[in-house]
Amino acid sequence: MTGNTEVVVIGGGYAGVMAANRLTQRNDVTVTLINPRPTFVERIRLHQVVAGNHDAVVDYREILPDGVRLVVDTVTRIDAAGHSLALATGDTIGYDYLIYAVGSGRADPRVPGAAEFAHPIASLEEARRLRPVLAAAPAKAPVTVVGAGPTGIETAAELAESGRSVTLVCGRVLGPYLHPSGRRSVAGRLARLGVKVVDGPDAKVTAVTRDAVRLGDGRTLPSEVTIWTAGFGVPDLADRSGLSTDALGRLLTDETLTSVDDARIVAAGDSAAPSDLPFRMSCQAAGPLGAQAADTVLSRIAGERPATLTVGFAGQCISLGRRVGIFQFASKEDAAKRYYLGGRAGAKLKEFICAGTVKQLVDEGRKPGSYRLHRMFKEGKRQELLRAGRDGTPVTAERGA
Repeated sequence: MTGNTEVVVIGGGYAGVMAANRLTQRNDVTVTLINPRPTFVERIRLHQVVAGNHDAVVDYREILPDGVRLVVDTVTRIDAAGHSLALATGDTIGYDYLIYAVGSGRADPRVPGAAEFAHPIASLEEARRLRPVLAAAPAKAPVTVVGAGPTGIETAAELAESGRSVTLVCGRVLGPYLHPSGRRSVAGRLARLGVKVVDGPDAKVTAVTRDAVRLGDGRTLPSEVTIWTAGFGVPDLADRSGLSTDALGRLLTDETLTSVDDARIVAAGDSAAPSDLPFRMSCQAAGPLGAQAADTVLSRIAGERPATLTVGFAGQCISLGRRVGIFQFASKEDAAKRYYLGGRAGAKLKEFICAGTVKQLVDEGRKPGSYRLHRMFKEGKRQELLRAGRDGTPVTAERGA
C-alpha cells in the first residue's frame, strides 16, 4: 500500500490504547482513536470507585502520544463496504483499516427486579452513580453483592473493610477461577472482614426487590443496597453492523484477529472471539491482543503475512481490601495452580499490576513497538484445540470465570 493509511480504533480501553500507540511506529499511518468519554478508565479499579478510595481515571494526554488523534464520540454503525463509521453526533469517519476494541460491560441479568433495584458497576458511570446511594444508606444497613468473580469479591471486601455489613452471594462457588487452596485463603480473609458468603447449589438469585434479595432455595436476604457484578456482555455494534459474531456478540476473527468477513477489520480485547475461542475477560489478555491487532494491521500495510496470536496468562490477582490481596498463579493456558501469593505481599503485587498496566500503555506510546509480551509464548494447548477442531473434533476451551 502506498500513500498515507488511515487506521481507526474504536474503543479507548486497555486493548484499544495499546493498539493505537503501537500503530504510531509508521510515519505514513494516521491513527484515530474513538471513545465515548475523554478520559481513560482503569476498569480494574472500579471497585475502588465504589468504595471511594480511587477515581480510576487517567487523562488521555498522559498515555496517548501526539500521533494519535482522540475523537470523543460513539460509533453507531460500521459500514464495512464503504469503509466508514457513523457517529452519534452525526459525523462520519472513513478508514483504510479498523481496529474493533469496544470492550465489554454488564449483561442483562434477566432476574426479576434486578434491572430496577440492583446497581451494576461494570462502567465508570455506574460505579459513580452507586457512591451517593451507599453514602445515603445507614452505616450498618445490609449490603448485598451478587456475583463472586473478582469484581464481586473485591467490592465486598472494600465495603466490609470500611465498616459496611456485607453479604456476598456467589451463585454457585466463591471465586470460580481460583484453585481450592486460593479459594480457602480468600474465604478466610472475607470471614475476618465480616463478609457473609452465601454459596452452594441454591445460592442463585431469583428475584431482587427494593429491600431484599431472594434465593433459589426460598431464602430472603435483607438488602438496603444490592450491587450486581455477575454476568458479561459486549456492545452489539458488530452485530448491528452485519458482521459475524459469536453467541455473546463478540466479533468473530481468525488467529490474526482479522474479521472473518473483512480483511480490513481487526478486533482486540474483550470484544474479540478469535476462532470462536475467546480469552478470559482481563487486562492480561487486552494488552497482548491490542498489540497483536496493531501488528496485524502494520503487516498488511507492509504487504507481509500477519503472525498468528500467542497469548499466555500468569494468573489472577484480587484485592481483599487495601491491605490484603491474593495472586492466584496459573499456567500459560489460564488454568489455576495450587500456588498463590497472599496477605500484604498479595496486595502489593496487585497494586503493582494495576499501576503496571497503565505504565505499559505509556511506555508503548513513548516507544512504539517496544511491547513484547504477546510474543513470549510458544505454541500450546490453544493450538491443540484448534487442530482438533479442524480434524472434526468438537473444540472446547477451559476458561476461568
